[in-house]
Amino acid sequence: MPLQIDIITVVPDLLSGPFSHSIMKRAQEKGLLKVNVINLRDYTTYARAQVDDYQFGGGAGMVLMIEPLVNALESLTASCDYDDIIYVTPDGETYNQKTANALSLKNNLLLICGHYKGIDQRFRDHFVTREISIGDYVLSGGELAAAVLVDSIGRLIPGVLNDESSALTDSFQDNLLAPPVYTRPEIFRDWKVPDVLMSGNHKLIDEWREEQAIKKTEQRRPDLLS
Repeated sequence: MPLQIDIITVVPDLLSGPFSHSIMKRAQEKGLLKVNVINLRDYTTYARAQVDDYQFGGGAGMVLMIEPLVNALESLTASCDYDDIIYVTPDGETYNQKTANALSLKNNLLLICGHYKGIDQRFRDHFVTREISIGDYVLSGGELAAAVLVDSIGRLIPGVLNDESSALTDSFQDNLLAPPVYTRPEIFRDWKVPDVLMSGNHKLIDEWREEQAIKKTEQRRPDLLS
């Protein structure tokens, strides 16, 4: 059974590209991943497909109303039991590879994309099971963050990558950054590929890669080693 990820958004066109190409496209064609983009405006009872309104108490920026969100959620949960209902938001837990690994083992995920100033807090309090941030910065909406989650989760599903061991050697999988990589030509403008990589000695190559990964992590992300 494929991992199903549903995404509620007010701008579905923003998500038409990320899942229509490359690895995510192949994952869906193989039947390993299913991504459904749901337009929140289809679930509002307000005129002109309104889904947002001014903040109570004043302040700049519009807020997504609770009613359309609940309407969409109740319609979806009538036929799907979600393992997690995730709101992507700058004030959520910081996303990392460990979280991606855990989410890739789920069966059904629902992502909620905020927009403008976010969503009514009552929806977060009563329905959201997890809140995730992809970094300490603010985007115009949650769509790009949702695309990041889907890509990072989807590539971990067994069978999605042609070589499954590739994901196991990515940065952060073992709390280390990935070592340097090289390809042809062996020599370019007097810049030569390290001799050990051309030696054919896989034990030495593995040792070199581990040493380089540790060295890079010490230099760039010493917090990972602690």
